[in-house]
Amino acid sequence: VVPGETALAFYKAKNPTDKPIIGISTYNVVPFEAGQYFNKIQCFCFEEQRLNPQEEVDMPVFFYIDPEFAEDPKMAKVDLITLSYTFFEAKEGQKLPLPGY
Repeated sequence: VVPGETALAFYKAKNPTDKPIIGISTYNVVPFEAGQYFNKIQCFCFEEQRLNPQEEVDMPVFFYIDPEFAEDPKMAKVDLITLSYTFFEAKEGQKLPLPGY
C-alpha cells in the first residue's frame, strides 16, 4: 500500500461451532508507532457481528496510510505494517471499551 492511497482488504471469519455466535472485533497495528498513520475509512470492527453455525464470511476493511508516514524519520526503516483482528464473543450487557487515542 502506498501512503495516501486507499486500499481494501478482506478478513475471513469462520464460526466452526454448531451454535450462532455474536461477537465484536478489535484491531491492532504493528509496529505500534505506525498506528497513528493507519486510518480506517470503513471497518467491521467495534460493531457486533453474527456468525451462524459453520458460517464463513469475508469482512472488508477500507483504509489508507497517512502520507505523513513517508515524511516521519522514525518510520524510515518501516517497510511492513501488520493489521490484525481479534474476535471476542459478546456477552449480554457487557460493552468493550473503545480505544482512546
